[in-house]
Amino acid sequence: MPEEDLLELRFRLYDGSDIGPIRYSSSSTVAMLKERIVSEWPRDKQIIPKIANDVKLISAGKILENSRTISQCKPTFGELPGGIITMHVVVQPSSAKSKTEKKVDELPKKAACYCSIL
Repeated sequence: MPEEDLLELRFRLYDGSDIGPIRYSSSSTVAMLKERIVSEWPRDKQIIPKIANDVKLISAGKILENSRTISQCKPTFGELPGGIITMHVVVQPSSAKSKTEKKVDELPKKAACYCSIL
């Protein structure tokens, strides 16, 4: 693999600690990065993602899509020859998502109120 096809990435966790830096191929997908983050997540943390979908990667203020490759996200990264790119990791466990999303059926029903104008 040629040297220019590798990018050095560091993942900043919610408490300021890091995973990496680790070299990745520019053809690696964001989903692959998330899998690696979940597998290398420090077990002594208060919040631990269980699956890759619990993790969101943010670079330059943008949430990266799972299907995109690192090379497709390069404009987001900018041109940093030989530099380490830091991405922020946000953990949103699946159970937290389901608690915040309410179905229409679960919303409280209001008593009907009618007005008659005579």
